[in-house]
Amino acid sequence: MGKPANNEFDPQTFLAKVGAGKTILKLEKNRHVFEQGDAADTVFYIQKGKVKLTVLSEQGKEAVVGILEPGQFFGEGCLNGHPLRIATTTAMEECVITSITKEAMIATLHTEPKFSELFMAYLLTRNSRVEEDLIDQLFNSSEKRLARLLLLLAHFGKEGIPQPILLDISQETLAEMIGTTRSRVSFFMNKFRKLGLISYNGKIEVHNSLLNAVLHDKPEIERND
Repeated sequence: MGKPANNEFDPQTFLAKVGAGKTILKLEKNRHVFEQGDAADTVFYIQKGKVKLTVLSEQGKEAVVGILEPGQFFGEGCLNGHPLRIATTTAMEECVITSITKEAMIATLHTEPKFSELFMAYLLTRNSRVEEDLIDQLFNSSEKRLARLLLLLAHFGKEGIPQPILLDISQETLAEMIGTTRSRVSFFMNKFRKLGLISYNGKIEVHNSLLNAVLHDKPEIERND
């Protein structure tokens, strides 16, 4: 196949370059992209790095509700009329992020079908993940929720070989993401390691046996607390 025509729209090229309504942000670790309560008028796309999504309750309790990775959008609530940010986003490592104004985002969605397809695919994947997380919270034990989260963080596929989690993530953060205590996470992590489901040498490595245990409801991972 030949190269695309020079005037053919490429979503990845569009997202990687500065242009009308677009800015490229380079953020150091622990820098906020935006904070809960900020005005919502921009959509963001992660080119490089990982971003943590947290919410703060009226009682002052903070919870991690997601970890966003390259290829993902965030802040798209402004397209649906949300005037304020409902969460805080923080760089977990050095990040390169594309900032797109609401107006530029809407204009591109209207005029560029390939970009609309990319954005729609993201929304469908994100919604499926939210549904799976809800089912997970309703029906699965905190132990099984932790196992599923480790598999997701390791991007565990069908290779059947140990997959490292390429991110320093604390037990406190894991606990917040699955709705349990740090002590419970520590207990489950030690249990998984003794069973050979994970290994830990500076980085957590997820083994194929953990995937099998989750998929087949093996008794070593309980369904009920």
